[in-house]
Amino acid sequence: MNLPNKLTILRVILIIPFVLCMLLPGVGTAGKYVAVAIFIFASLTDMLDGKIARKNNLVTNFGKFMDPLADKLLVSSAMICLTANNKLAAWIVIVIISREFIISGFRLVASDNGIVIAASYWGKFKTTFQMIMIVMLILDFDNDIYRICTTVVTYIALILTIISLIDYLAKNKAVLKEQK
Repeated sequence: MNLPNKLTILRVILIIPFVLCMLLPGVGTAGKYVAVAIFIFASLTDMLDGKIARKNNLVTNFGKFMDPLADKLLVSSAMICLTANNKLAAWIVIVIISREFIISGFRLVASDNGIVIAASYWGKFKTTFQMIMIVMLILDFDNDIYRICTTVVTYIALILTIISLIDYLAKNKAVLKEQK
């Protein structure tokens, strides 16, 4: 197993201590900071594994499958924890996770037809803002300006989620046409 794939697996494994820090009663402020550190580290492995794989020609089918899945698992787990902690509205999480299911299904259909759908810039911006949103929501500093900034980042992440969905569907609508 190559290094990029090991980083992807590490990202999935890090979800467990992250969720524990977010949801275990009594972890308090220390748990919040440990959760942020784990989330940031795991998010950085997402960027790092792809760069290493492309630079060293280590792209594998396992990585193509697991890397986006690990990213979705990390972000979805974080948002579900934030909803459980009453820091993020459930409807926002439903919209964001629904987009992920739609795009994943769309990619499966494309793959069956021999088409690879690459990540778009909208999707990368969306992921970046979602990760920033998650960090800001976990930290949840007791400051009005910070809360306003967090709300703005949350809605930017939500809007980018919708834009990236529309972009994927518009650019790849031929995938949905019935094959003969």
